[in-house]
Amino acid sequence: MKYDKFFEIAKLHGLEACELNISKVENLNFSYFHGELDKFESSGTLAVLARGIINGKMGAASANYYDSKMAETLVNNIIENAKLIESDEPAIIFAGSQKYHRVNTFNKELSKISLDLKKAKMLALENKIRQLDQRIIEVEGVEYSEEVFERFIYNSEGLKLHRKRNNYSVFASALASENNQVKSDFVGFVDNDFSKIDIDKLATTLVNKCVSKLNPKDAITKSYKAIMSKDVMATLVDVLVSYASSEDVQKHSSLFEGKLGTQIVNKKVSISDMPLLKTVYSTSFDDEGVATRNFDIIKNGVLKNYLYNLRTAKIDNVESTGNGVSAGSRVAIAPNFIVMKKGKLTLEELFKKMDHGVYITGVQGLHAGLNRQSGNFSLQASGYKIENGQIAYPFDIFTISGNILDIFNDIRYIANDNELNIYGCMVPSVLIKKLNIAGK
Repeated sequence: MKYDKFFEIAKLHGLEACELNISKVENLNFSYFHGELDKFESSGTLAVLARGIINGKMGAASANYYDSKMAETLVNNIIENAKLIESDEPAIIFAGSQKYHRVNTFNKELSKISLDLKKAKMLALENKIRQLDQRIIEVEGVEYSEEVFERFIYNSEGLKLHRKRNNYSVFASALASENNQVKSDFVGFVDNDFSKIDIDKLATTLVNKCVSKLNPKDAITKSYKAIMSKDVMATLVDVLVSYASSEDVQKHSSLFEGKLGTQIVNKKVSISDMPLLKTVYSTSFDDEGVATRNFDIIKNGVLKNYLYNLRTAKIDNVESTGNGVSAGSRVAIAPNFIVMKKGKLTLEELFKKMDHGVYITGVQGLHAGLNRQSGNFSLQASGYKIENGQIAYPFDIFTISGNILDIFNDIRYIANDNELNIYGCMVPSVLIKKLNIAGK
């Protein structure tokens, strides 16, 4: 194969082991504004990350194209980079897992859909949004993005892996106005089956989100029972799971250090990494070539596993969980596809259970507004007042505060609405017993 030259040169230069990690991406992106195509981009990129071990040190080099001349350049750069490494961290080129599950995340039918049809769908979406309610004063834009992604991993240990996926996403945002007030919101959708686009549903959802924010009232400062929407919970679960990174645990910067096997949140909470679940995000191996598997991170409130890449697994003398993610020349740790176990109640039934309280639909500045050492947060939020089990009126902008672990310990009911979302996870809405709100 055309990459053999790299391995031949690497051997001649004395590399003990080496690897090529290659990603190919094809992108299509366009958007409409006022019925006119205002952006159109079609591009393809190649990224080559080469790694090699020499004198026990791991060196790395990268390139955006590959040929026989580049093969030699990569090897030379690996050697020079390895000379700069002073740490004693383990240098590992992975020989491969015993078994890899087969996943199918490439829909060949998507590429057969004509560009004209894709454009027509976006125009129809823009028009539908405008027509549904006279209070919609502007459709800020509708955007279509499509990606084909391939990853190849070849190394001197005999590993040869390939995965290919494609997906598209639709994004739309709009403004609504009434009584000299303007409110905005957005909707998004992701899949790789073009037939699943429901223009009417997307438009209706967006318009309802925008107009429902009109004529807000000030929130009264106090503690409320609260429902956290599935979108808000997606961001909170992302933060919670980040504490399960073995790298952070080893650096003594995680709230989960020393908590393996202990109850850390409410027993109703179960969160898993499920890369083998059939979604557009499925993957059979991570960026280090380790086979992925579905496993529990938190089960019935108990911390069951940390997330590992090869390096941190070597330090703890365990197996990698398949959560290695390329981050330039280093390998970071991240979940593949997070799923929080859903409950049995609909969102409407959650409102009835709460009776009176607040419905939090959005938060801003989570990473800036959260202290990772303590888990305490103070965030700007948006949402609604709930009275008699129904949405009564929208709140103007307010602030919520608390502790990330308290949120998950205070969960009383969990909804059944954990559908695939634009955040790349499946997380339901929840009802918690109290949330501190600062309004007026």
